[in-house]
Order: sequence, then structure tokens, then C-alpha cells
Amino acid sequence: MSHIHVQSADDADSLVEALAHAPRLALDCEAAGFHRYSDRLCLVQITVGDRTWVVDPLAFDVTPILRAPLERPDVGVVMHGADFDLRLLSRDLGIRIHGLVDTQIQASLIGVEGLGLASLLETHFGVTLSKKYQRADWAERPLTDGMLEYAADDTRYLERLTDILDGELARLGRQAWAEEEYLALETISDDPRENGDTREDPVVRVKGARDLPPRQVAALREALAWRDEIARRDDRAPFRVIGDPPLIEAVLGGASGFEAMTAIRGFPRGLAREHGAELVRRLEAVTRIPEPELVGYPRHVRRGPGRPPPELEVAVERLKAVRNRRAEEIRLPKGTLMSNALLLAIARAAPATMDELLAVEGMRAWKAQVVGDGLLEVTRAL
Repeated sequence: MSHIHVQSADDADSLVEALAHAPRLALDCEAAGFHRYSDRLCLVQITVGDRTWVVDPLAFDVTPILRAPLERPDVGVVMHGADFDLRLLSRDLGIRIHGLVDTQIQASLIGVEGLGLASLLETHFGVTLSKKYQRADWAERPLTDGMLEYAADDTRYLERLTDILDGELARLGRQAWAEEEYLALETISDDPRENGDTREDPVVRVKGARDLPPRQVAALREALAWRDEIARRDDRAPFRVIGDPPLIEAVLGGASGFEAMTAIRGFPRGLAREHGAELVRRLEAVTRIPEPELVGYPRHVRRGPGRPPPELEVAVERLKAVRNRRAEEIRLPKGTLMSNALLLAIARAAPATMDELLAVEGMRAWKAQVVGDGLLEVTRAL
């Protein structure tokens, strides 16, 4: 198979022409977050009909070419598992997709268990996607022919796939369900979590940090800042500089120099040699901080809503029973019909009317139509 590699505006004439007349296109993106400090947009793959383009946003500004067709509500944009890609396009290019169609959503509402693109393509077309470049560094340049072909495969079958899945949705009378989910997903591009402006204390992301005394938490915070500065400077994902376990061991063991650091399993010798002295300096500075001035683990931070009180747990179990029965009746996975998190939110809100049920965050009209009456029988009795 072939594709057109677009590395400049001069290479994009055929793409511009195709997009100008396309009622529908298939779209995918590749980012560099697994390897690089920033998960910036590195590739945009587009298929229109039987032609595929792999566009390089690191080589030139692709926004003028893509904005109009992607933001037109009358142009269908077929994607698979679009959540993260929508955030990338919004954050890096300022483009907000309209006319979204997501084949992963389609498959989930049909009741398919294997929702991955590879599984769907193998099922419907007998196509086996290569796994060779699943963890590729998409910020690498030049990209190999194999990497470009791998990227192109992510869109070249999507238009055919969506037609098959949409036909099945029509047979089941669930096209409106999918449309509602597409619209909800389109709003993901405005999520403030993707604006890059986070104030979260980095220690809350480290397993076991909650149980450390304040001085060790302060030392861990300094070690994380040290790692982050190196990662940012070298444009490497922080875990590729050094993983959390050896970093914590360095903090707990009071790494005193090169030999102590290299004795820690997983602590890179080159890192210890080049930057170890700065880590030692920071950790020693923490030992001199007066006790009252130490900033320990932020105790107000809670991961998730916590365990609900017993009476609420009983309500959730009753709601689950209603959900499970209905899911079995319509042959839909329980979590697709309604997640446990949504059931907990419903139990907390205790809606008495359909309007109140629809007001619960995350609720969809199609879900309320399918199982709402049964849920309200439970919540009205609370």
C-alpha cells in the first residue's frame, strides 16, 4: 500500500484538493509522550476514499490546511478512540472537530468486546496490523518508511469500517445513541486538564508517597523537580530519565554520592555521574529545613470519591442490579450501558424525576431512555 508524505505546504496540493470536496475523511494522530517530555502532536494521518496522507506538523504549520475541513459540521470526521487525539488537535493546533464519528463508540454500542482497532480490522477485513511501531518515537526525524506505513494503516480502513458498524447500529436502532456520544466526545477538546497549566503537587503521583514522613516527602519533591528539569532539558519522558522506584530509594537512602547512587538498582550510571551531585545538594538542603517549615504530603488530596457510606453502597447495589438486568436484555456490556461511577453519582443525587436523572453529570438521554425508569424506582425509594 502507499501513502503521500506531506512535509511542507508545497507537498499538500493533492490533500488540499481532496479535502475541499470530501464529504467525509478518516483521521488519526500520533504523539511523542511515551518518549519525549512533551506529548506534542507529531503526525496527522488522513484518508479520503482510497488515498492516504501522512502529514508532518513538526515540519510546517498544518493548521491552515486542516482547520476548515475538520471544523465543518457537514464533513464527517471518522476516528477511532478519539479522546486523546481531540485534545491534541485542540491544544496544539487550536482545531476543534465537528462532525465526529468514532468507530470505537460504534463498536461499543453494538456490544463488541474487542474494541481495539486491530481487533476490529482483523474481524471485518482479515487485516493484521503490525505491532512493531506501537511504542515508536514519533518525534524522531527522519521517519522510516515502516513507521510511515504503520501510521497510514490507522486511517486507511476507517471509512469502510464505519459503514459496516453504522449498518449494524441501524439494524439495532442505536444510531441516535452513537450520535449523542459523538457530540459528548467533541466537547473533550475544551477540557481544562489539557491546557498544560496544572498545580498538582508531583508527589501525589508517586506510589507510596502518602505514607512518608514530611521530611522525606519534601526530599522526594526535590528529587522529582531535579528529574523534571533534566527531562525537560533533554526532551525525554521523565520515567526515561529515571523511574520512580530508584528515585524513591535514593531519597530514602539519603544518596550521598556516585557510589551510593549506582548501588541502587535502576539508577543509571551516566545520570549519577553527570547530575548526581546536584541531586545530593538538593537532598542535603532538605535536611536543614526546620521541622515547622517542612511541607509534607498534601492530606487534602483524595484519589477518587472514596468509599461511600453503607446506606449509599446499598443503593448502588440496587442500581447495579437494575443496570445488569437491562444490559443482559439488550446484549450490551454492563459498563457500556452505565459505569459504576455513574451509578454512584446517581445514588448520591437521588433523582426523583427523569429531568433530575438527566441532570446527573455523565448521564445521556439514550441511557435514561433505556434504563431510566428502573433506576428511578430505586432512587425514589431512598
